[in-house]
Amino acid sequence: MKEAIKQQNPGNEFYTSEKCYITELSNTPDDPDVSIARARVEPGVTTRWHRLKETVERYYILIGRGLVEVGELPPQVVNTGDIVLIPAECRQRITNIGSEDLVFLAICTPRFSNDDYEEIEDNST
Repeated sequence: MKEAIKQQNPGNEFYTSEKCYITELSNTPDDPDVSIARARVEPGVTTRWHRLKETVERYYILIGRGLVEVGELPPQVVNTGDIVLIPAECRQRITNIGSEDLVFLAICTPRFSNDDYEEIEDNST
């Protein structure tokens, strides 16, 4: 990795099949150890169950209020400043239970790759 300053462009946000908006802040082959994305979930939306096969993920809640479900833990409310630790292979989803957008950083080690992402059927309904 070389030293760099990366300017962000909010217009790079895109919608995913997971039912949230993502802005890749840092995810490049020259920095394979980590990626950082800004995720945004609209009020009332629950993301799809998914897991990352070989990647550890951390959510850092920037704005809003959510209900996070991770692995076998009971659903838990998260607020601004909370951190959610998600081991590799661990199922996860989050619901925006607030009245404003839920915005959080998704920090992945090693860096996120689409090949690592796996949607999971919700067999509980």
